[in-house]
Amino acid sequence: MSGFALDEAVTARIRPMMAIDVAPVAALHHADMGRSLWAQLGLDFLTKLYGALINNDRFLGFVYVDAANQPQGFIAGSSDASAMMREVFDRSGTLLAVAALPALRKPRLLLRLLQTPLYFARSDDSASGVPAESLFCSFVPELRGKRISGHVNKYLFDELLARGHHHVKITTEVDNDGANRQLQRWGFEERARFRFYGKDMITYVLDLERSPRVEPVSRHPAI
Repeated sequence: MSGFALDEAVTARIRPMMAIDVAPVAALHHADMGRSLWAQLGLDFLTKLYGALINNDRFLGFVYVDAANQPQGFIAGSSDASAMMREVFDRSGTLLAVAALPALRKPRLLLRLLQTPLYFARSDDSASGVPAESLFCSFVPELRGKRISGHVNKYLFDELLARGHHHVKITTEVDNDGANRQLQRWGFEERARFRFYGKDMITYVLDLERSPRVEPVSRHPAI
């Protein structure tokens, strides 16, 4: 597997996610992942969630912006996703619950939300010793197939390696053929399978030190 050649025209438009990006990033997440639990909890919930995440020192996020500096895509990850989410819900749980309340009138969504803590337990069990995780990645349809997602993935993985993390994990659905192919091209190895929200899931792990596409470069200032 060869290295990753960066395109300067693309990298010139990638920067760390900031507070001004919260609303457009939430809108991108809502539009692209509308069937996911977080998106079904509503745009207001997502906006408040990203507002809480961006103030957590375990959060790592990059955006790809247009000429007007407006996000057209993003990646969101963490140096320790399980700990980050616990902190976010401990500190902002009431705010998030109020934002999600209209959607939680649907018993199915409430049940799924109550199951959410099990995700991290099962994900952690399937990739023991790998706290770093890539959580969400979304782009406007016009940017797909243009290698931009590869660039933002590299930015996140480079950042994690620069911070001393040796591995990163990603989970996806077994039947998400596109995501599975992309992860395998990157060199991710299947670690385990588990069932969650009624879906069959795969946990993948990438060895950051051994990947020829990843180098220890920090582009995301610490909070």
